[in-house]
Amino acid sequence: MGHEIPGTPTPFAAPTAGSVVVYRGATLIDGTGGPARQATTIVTDGTMIRAVVPDAEITDEIADAAAPVVDLAGRFVIPGLIDSHQHIATPPDRATAEAALRRQVYGGVTAIRDMADDLRQVAELARAALVGEIPGPDIRYAALMAGPSFFDDPRTHEAAQGATPGAVPWMQAITDETDLPLAVAMARGTGAHAVKIYADLPAGTVAALTAEAHRQGLAAWAHGTVYPASPGEVVAAGVDSVSHATALAQEGTKQPLTTYKDKPPIEYDRFTDGEDPHLQALFERMLRQGTILDATAGLWTHYFAPEETDADSLALARANSRLAATITAHAYRAGVPISAGTDYETDPDRPFPALHDEMAFLARECGIPAAQVIRSATLVGAMSMGAQDVMGTVAADKLANFAVLSANPLDDMTHLGSIEFVVKRGHRYDRSDYHQPPDADQGTGTPKGHDGR
Repeated sequence: MGHEIPGTPTPFAAPTAGSVVVYRGATLIDGTGGPARQATTIVTDGTMIRAVVPDAEITDEIADAAAPVVDLAGRFVIPGLIDSHQHIATPPDRATAEAALRRQVYGGVTAIRDMADDLRQVAELARAALVGEIPGPDIRYAALMAGPSFFDDPRTHEAAQGATPGAVPWMQAITDETDLPLAVAMARGTGAHAVKIYADLPAGTVAALTAEAHRQGLAAWAHGTVYPASPGEVVAAGVDSVSHATALAQEGTKQPLTTYKDKPPIEYDRFTDGEDPHLQALFERMLRQGTILDATAGLWTHYFAPEETDADSLALARANSRLAATITAHAYRAGVPISAGTDYETDPDRPFPALHDEMAFLARECGIPAAQVIRSATLVGAMSMGAQDVMGTVAADKLANFAVLSANPLDDMTHLGSIEFVVKRGHRYDRSDYHQPPDADQGTGTPKGHDGR
């Protein structure tokens, strides 16, 4: 069956097992949130990390004496970054998506969590990035599930072109009559790692979907409020993560939650002192259960372009940005694991991906210490994807995913921009090789006025 026909070239393929490289002399910030480790050697073997040890402990048993050595004296190493909230195919546009993925991996992002799109394209991009046909992070993605009333949203039509939104395996309308085991099995068939529980579903259905997803080996990723299911009901259902800090403001709201399109106004005054008893109780439960907050805290700063935004929309964006910072800071103080997700990408003329901005926001506006921000964008990001066994920290027996910086990000989060090179699955991406395509259009993030997806 065509065995004599060569496949697509894979210039970004991972090295084979036995291809050992010794990265010596680094200051390692390993993603655990612990202190930096001076004079550290990282030994990679193919796609994996063989050893992480002090320079003085390298022996011939750990690293072949003939292996090439990369001197990282004066450099800082962090794990490959993970953006826990991306959309790369609504609507599908292969050139735009490839440009965004390319910028991400050259910007230190070695994995992303795609939170529901046209999975026909996402699956192909995930395959192409994995085998090295294109430069890009690893992609784990979700199939969306929502109530039938949600599917007149125009984005669902963009992500189901040629088919009926709500009636395709990657985007299903759920009712009381739905065969949930079949629905989840169809989602699994897309290659999804999770179901995303989005909108217009009651608490009982959220709980039943979550239980069935877990039974079939999928994660359950949910909006912070599913309408009419409240944040407390979503967390009580046992979901693995909830998205959007501002969505949690609906916990304890005085007005009823009905549908996604008919949200009650946010009671901003409840949160002015930084503490809210309803949220405190919610965060305590999230901490007990290990529920991750995919905060997308800096999302609203993406809308701060006065020349392009009317005064009312700009005021709303600023209010929501303050709210996101307040709620995220409260969650951090309560001990909730917070991942670093964006829900958008920066304009194509920007040199680095949106995740850099999110990390700066978490440090600057939410008051999260730099080492913990890096943990959010590495280890907790891996946890949000169910991938902490293979990525998220620089450690032996994990994937060789890390970024090398010339300046210390613990001193200033903007030092993320000092990337010299990135290693993803053992393949090296030199920052000097990154050039933005002149006609690239990466500005496909969340439309203005949208409240997060």
